[in-house]
Amino acid sequence: MLVPPSGAPPDTPQTPGSGPRRVQGGMLVPKGCSCPPRVPHSPPPDAWVRPAAGAGGDARARGRGDARAQGMLVPKGCSCSPRAPHSPPPDTWVRPAAGGDARPTAHLAPRRGFSYVDLVEGLRDGRFYALKRILCHDKEDRRAALHEAEMHGLFEHPNILRLEAHCLVEKGTKHEAWLLLPYVQGGTLWSEVEALRDRGASMPERRILRILHGICRGLQAIHGKGYAHRDLKPTNVLLDEDDQAVLMDLGSMNQARIEVNSSQEAMAVQDWAAQRCTISYRAPELFMVQSQCVIDERTDIWSLGCVLYCMMFGEGPFDMIFQKGDSVALAVQNPVAVPPDSRYSAALHRLLSSMLTVNPQERPHITDVLDQLEGLEPAPAGQDTTQI
Repeated sequence: MLVPPSGAPPDTPQTPGSGPRRVQGGMLVPKGCSCPPRVPHSPPPDAWVRPAAGAGGDARARGRGDARAQGMLVPKGCSCSPRAPHSPPPDTWVRPAAGGDARPTAHLAPRRGFSYVDLVEGLRDGRFYALKRILCHDKEDRRAALHEAEMHGLFEHPNILRLEAHCLVEKGTKHEAWLLLPYVQGGTLWSEVEALRDRGASMPERRILRILHGICRGLQAIHGKGYAHRDLKPTNVLLDEDDQAVLMDLGSMNQARIEVNSSQEAMAVQDWAAQRCTISYRAPELFMVQSQCVIDERTDIWSLGCVLYCMMFGEGPFDMIFQKGDSVALAVQNPVAVPPDSRYSAALHRLLSSMLTVNPQERPHITDVLDQLEGLEPAPAGQDTTQI
């Protein structure tokens, strides 16, 4: 649980080794903290995180004072009092470096407000991290940002992006939520699909199966805890150095099973989906929610089918419909057309069709998808070089 600290000491710059390094509005809290309440920290300065050197850009003007957290960075799994400072091993500390040079390395478009990501560097370990900063205009924005951090905290899984720490930072009358995340060098799946498309090439079936398997493992972990991602799309899938898929952006996650028993409840779910679920990857049952129904985790299976389609054909099945301004809500009610010149295997096409089934009750669960994946053979020679 994250609670902004009250009565925290003012910012007091100190020289290296001169004692506890307090920050404006609270303390920076490291990953894995298990200290007793009200124990201050005294880490060496070289154990913190700074903006990556040579990144350039607009963060350089923030300077020493403004770059510091005004709230608490709360580590995953910490059991300390939410208003207490922490006392972990010094090599687990993080902070932006004084006078550092950084710029946003990625721009995100949250449903309300704006967020962006800074690339930062560990001064002690030399590793890169991504600092996601979410602008919060009101209590609802803050609640949504903290919800995202809480969802990250549920998982320790290789196919789900882990959360190193998080905090709430006061910015005058507004707040920023800071989420410290690992930096995944491979970038997003969408970036990879775009690069292939620009070269006039497509993704080999063998690679599609490997990436898809990682996405499914991540979804299996989410569904296994009784949740659904609700906003699965190529820009929310990262590829690590081994080309393994890592799911990110858990801000839309909620309970997998949603029972709807009235028209008022149906409209509430539909409005929520319109704000939180990307339209061209949104399941049909979320466009026109029935007054008596159950929405479950198979909304993610539809989105997974759209992601698979994107890997196969260079764009999602409804991306162009949305870009032309046509009705996605109507388009998703009809069978998805597959390009006739596809050279992918018939088994992969069957898997795609099963995921893009309009009726959610006929759509497979994630365990069924994994079973189908296990039975797929690598693409025969000559079938993994489709031109688009």
